[in-house]
Amino acid sequence: MRVLILLVLLTLCNFIAHAQELDTLPYTLYKNRLVLYSDLGFNGAPFSIKDEFLGGYSKVKFKHNLKPTMGLGIMYRWFSLRIGFGLPGHLRPLSRYGKSRYTDLGVNFNIKNVYADIDLRSYSGFVVKDAYIWNDTLNEITPNDFRPETRAVSASINVWFFKSKTFRMPAVLGKVGYYEEKEQTWYLKSTLNFFGIGNESSPLLPDDLIDTTQTISRANAMSALDVGFVPGYAYVNRADSWQISLFGGLGAVMQAKFFRSGNITRGFLGLAPRIDLRFIAGYTEPDYFIWFVTDFDIKSIKFQDTRYNQTYYSVKLVAGVRLKKREKKINDDSEI
Repeated sequence: MRVLILLVLLTLCNFIAHAQELDTLPYTLYKNRLVLYSDLGFNGAPFSIKDEFLGGYSKVKFKHNLKPTMGLGIMYRWFSLRIGFGLPGHLRPLSRYGKSRYTDLGVNFNIKNVYADIDLRSYSGFVVKDAYIWNDTLNEITPNDFRPETRAVSASINVWFFKSKTFRMPAVLGKVGYYEEKEQTWYLKSTLNFFGIGNESSPLLPDDLIDTTQTISRANAMSALDVGFVPGYAYVNRADSWQISLFGGLGAVMQAKFFRSGNITRGFLGLAPRIDLRFIAGYTEPDYFIWFVTDFDIKSIKFQDTRYNQTYYSVKLVAGVRLKKREKKINDDSEI
């Protein structure tokens, strides 16, 4: 925890320092072009519960089926709109993972060297991975315990403050522009989150692993509300029309955490680590672009010996065009 506090203080000191003004900008933005794009990918939200369970087991993994998703978007000046929807079918066998349902909604905007996003996520329909190890009614052919009522939710507001005055997220994300040269900067991310997992009528853990003497072992919901800061480092570079961007940060949040077991609800206060990871790479020209985009949102709650960890992630291929304005024809003939 001392290391996390030191990282936050060092980042704050960097922001106080005066940044040198540049005569030329390292990026190009096509704000006056109409941008049309589409994306194809999938989202995931696996989670695990760790503890010393009955039978000597220490970790229970929960996964859902992956569903391909597609998005259609348009951008012009300040206006931005994306419509996303799920495609037919699943990426994992239905016999092992069943059907999952999920919703992902997001809004983001950029003002100079400040970038903000708002995300709402809801996933339902999980399985307990490889439950046949302790459950005699399952086997290697049907190894997973189906939990269609299990649901995970997350709502977050994040704001990045970049030290460099020439670091622009629109050029990093690559839809309305791109970088002409290398750019790197420290950043400070402020984050507000509510997240959790739960079942309506049954415990989260399989019956074979529940210790009836422990209230948390019978918990049917775990959740947290946290707020904090994540200092980090961002890097972007472009060579021969290929561009790559990396984000990495480590910080801490103040967390109000809860678990519910039947009619009993207990709450605690504490600190939790928070990791920020993002990777973008692709090919871009003035008139078109194609990007491979990933991001990871890692969340955790600890109740003494019990730890819940979840990673929300997305993997997408984004492609689009930047349309030029049609120039008006000028009539050179004039009446005398």
